[in-house]
Amino acid sequence: MEDPGEAIRLDVKTDMEAVRRQAAWCGVKPGMRVLDLGCGSGKTASILLEMVEPGGMVVGIDYSPERIAYAKNHFGNKPGIDFIMHDLTTPITGIGQFDIVWVRFVLEYYRRESLSIVRNLQPLLQTGGFLCLIDLDYNCLNHYELPPHMTDILPKLMAFLDEAFNFDTFAGRKLYSYLYDLHFQNIEVTLMAHHLIYGKAKEADVFNWLTKVKISMNKLEGLFADYPGGADAFLQEFEQFFLHPRRFTYTPLILCKGQRPDLD
Repeated sequence: MEDPGEAIRLDVKTDMEAVRRQAAWCGVKPGMRVLDLGCGSGKTASILLEMVEPGGMVVGIDYSPERIAYAKNHFGNKPGIDFIMHDLTTPITGIGQFDIVWVRFVLEYYRRESLSIVRNLQPLLQTGGFLCLIDLDYNCLNHYELPPHMTDILPKLMAFLDEAFNFDTFAGRKLYSYLYDLHFQNIEVTLMAHHLIYGKAKEADVFNWLTKVKISMNKLEGLFADYPGGADAFLQEFEQFFLHPRRFTYTPLILCKGQRPDLD
């Protein structure tokens, strides 16, 4: 999804109440130190800051200099919040330890490195601290009732993204195994609806989905050679489908949390 407008897309699509519900389930409370790994535009980190006040602190980390600059400019002017640029696939040092490490919509972009990313986060947890992994499953594939040609091509498009761009359409179902294999304790799992769209779609959902499709199509143009009418026809048909109030779209969100294991 790398694109000059990605920070704006992340801002628009972020449901503040949903973030608060998910963070509450993860145990975010006043006075805590929270690390937001893959903080993107910084909006989620700013919500987490509200939840740890008074006395808490949030550090947001992202690999993208553009995203960190946006986060600092829009959300970095409050005490108790900081944004740092760092490669998410390498160990992170020099920032202390945290009560909660929050990893939301990150591992889906690192299919091959996911387990090592999670492993690298263990030392950043205080004794008794929790790692919270949150991601989508069956991403972008749950729509009804798609035109037949679109039904055929969508799984192929997602499979290509997985292989060519290290994406993970099925990231959510793997989260529990990461915590289990790394011996995290007191693991809990829950499932929520991230997208549940029927009737007239909200403007934020329309913007998010059409932006995702357009950006993805720029990377997948060659896959539309056999699609009737080509890429332009696909985009037009998807837009018509998504704007129709009969459309039904959903995406499951899987949340896993586990307590830091004994690292000695």
